[in-house]
Amino acid sequence: MADDPFRWVRDAPLFVVPRTLDALRAFRAGPGLDDSLARVTDRLIAGIAAHPTKFWVLKQFQPALEDAREQSAERRERVDTELRRLMGVVGIDSSDGLLTYYLGGHA
Repeated sequence: MADDPFRWVRDAPLFVVPRTLDALRAFRAGPGLDDSLARVTDRLIAGIAAHPTKFWVLKQFQPALEDAREQSAERRERVDTELRRLMGVVGIDSSDGLLTYYLGGHA
């Protein structure tokens, strides 16, 4: 990919506490989570304590974003919604345009 959307991501530290991991586990146990989003959540659970940064978390989203990119608008919207929920769980306010880059015009 000639244009790297991650170059626009402004990294920031995240405050990861046990409650954050509990919330990620609850998200993972929730109904209707597809394989792609489950893998993202598993990577976050396994690694966020060792890598508590916005950039690292958003990099974990990349495979799911790439998978969803060519899917239907409905699928892209669902991935967008679920990744934004995950961002909220870990304390990220903005993807700095990353989700829009991959999924389209969801603000």
